[in-house]
Amino acid sequence: MDMLAAALQLALVPGVGPRLWRALVAQFGSPQEVLAASPAALRQVPGVGPRLAETIAAAQQKINVQAELALAAQHGIRLLFWEDPAYPRLLREISDPPVVLYVRGEFAEQDKLAMAIVGSRHATSYGLAQAEALAASLARAGLTIVSGLARGIDQRAHSGALAAGGRTLAVLGSGLLNIYPAEHRRLADEVAQHGALVSELALHAEPLASMFPRRNRLLSGLCLGVIVVEAADRSGALITARHALEQGREVFAVPGRIDSRMSRGCHQLIRDGAVLIRSADDVLEALGPLVEPVATSAGSTLRHPAELALNELERRVLDCIESEPTLVDQIVAASGLEASQVLATLSVLEMRKLISRCGGQFVTRR
Repeated sequence: MDMLAAALQLALVPGVGPRLWRALVAQFGSPQEVLAASPAALRQVPGVGPRLAETIAAAQQKINVQAELALAAQHGIRLLFWEDPAYPRLLREISDPPVVLYVRGEFAEQDKLAMAIVGSRHATSYGLAQAEALAASLARAGLTIVSGLARGIDQRAHSGALAAGGRTLAVLGSGLLNIYPAEHRRLADEVAQHGALVSELALHAEPLASMFPRRNRLLSGLCLGVIVVEAADRSGALITARHALEQGREVFAVPGRIDSRMSRGCHQLIRDGAVLIRSADDVLEALGPLVEPVATSAGSTLRHPAELALNELERRVLDCIESEPTLVDQIVAASGLEASQVLATLSVLEMRKLISRCGGQFVTRR
């Protein structure tokens, strides 16, 4: 077995994340040697218990990795290891990222500005309409919409983004060649053409109930934040929200009727500190500054998601402001606008927390 096949074989063992993967390879020298080790030897590595040791030792009999790699190539599915430069940075930073991602489609620079929209599979007409409208508005603003391809809210989130001409990512709780639910195969094809289908599971993996809670950590891990549209008391969407909080992501919730069972989860989140949202603008304003600037398809560079809501005049003035203190007269000269227009626009940018005044006639970009 070559290095790539052995690395994939070890990565597909449930419970083997990047830290343990590295520890095992450091102990035995290579993925091939890890797979050839006895359960007793494997148990000497911290974090490997008896059950996991048996699973690793039996891994080569569970999946034909060479056939898996050939099948992936046949269907245009790419395998990304966590050290690959194309592996999403946000996902790499969570505590337990997958060692390998199966990807059908492509990640883009814009996907660093991603927002998850999740909720009930049995949503009301109100919830479905809100999910679709929010997804469309955020996609038009320039955010990538992430969801789980499930019935209900997920389906409307993907459809709203696609209808608006935006990008969307679907994170599956099954293999990429086992689309669930089956009636969303056409939707999955559209998502792959305008974003990507993503899974950490082998190509034909079944959609087992136990896998969806783990899948949800990837949903939140790919994003700046999570929007919960409708959720009952014990909804999977609440699991995604909990993962988001643990990962340091923003959590948003759409309010509903106080007597609606499907809104109880959202109201609980709002009570516990989630941001109540009414529109896409609420989301953009609530998000904090980006860890690193993101280049947009329009050729500009964003440092804060709220910049996506700027009009042409506001964008023009902001582009003239540096991270270092910038004299207002310099902004007037660089923008070619009247001083009164620049001063009024600076007030708007300050209210949106995109710039700060630093005394006298100087401002700086946040």
